[in-house]
Amino acid sequence: MTTPDGPGAVFRPTHVVPPDGLPAWEAPDTTRPTTALDAFLPVRLLSRSGEWGEVLCANGWSAWVDGRLLVAVPQPPPTGGRPVAPAEDPGPLLSAAAEALDRYRRAVRDLAADPADTGAFREAVRGLRAGIVIDGGSVWLYDAPAERWTYADGSRLAPYAVVSGPGTPPAPQPQDPQPRDSGGPAPGAGPAEAAHDPTRVVDPPPPEPGGR
Repeated sequence: MTTPDGPGAVFRPTHVVPPDGLPAWEAPDTTRPTTALDAFLPVRLLSRSGEWGEVLCANGWSAWVDGRLLVAVPQPPPTGGRPVAPAEDPGPLLSAAAEALDRYRRAVRDLAADPADTGAFREAVRGLRAGIVIDGGSVWLYDAPAERWTYADGSRLAPYAVVSGPGTPPAPQPQDPQPRDSGGPAPGAGPAEAAHDPTRVVDPPPPEPGGR
């Protein structure tokens, strides 16, 4: 068990587990499996060792997973308490995200009507890229042409993060996903550089005498 922030600290996740869940290990070693992580579970990434990632759950339990499969949670930009400097109107990106979602929805509907026509589905969504996260008054929008994430507080938009450094060639188109076996993806073999104590699930507190 790992509790780096001490008791009473606010748990701030940095990632969530992907929709299929994730196998987990007590150490960066495929011979030491432990309880798998549920889909969409919020976790905090503590460290990396090659393809491995050490994550902490809200209950204080930690484990090692394939860090490449974790889904990052956008964090508020470090404005130091100052208002975000205005940059541009978020309206066009909101409209683009809505159009991309509608296009994907139509493709899914057509595939449901004709499940065998997977080729038409792939063609309908080819090149489609969109991203939006809404948390109360905050919104993070993906600007596909500029390959960057932007942040808005309900009014003006400001750059948040870029996908790649300046002058980086465009990334290759993703290939069709390979089928996964029942054991899930296993990260690269080999022990980590530093040893870690085995992790364990936190036991619930014993019931109080006379409790219901």
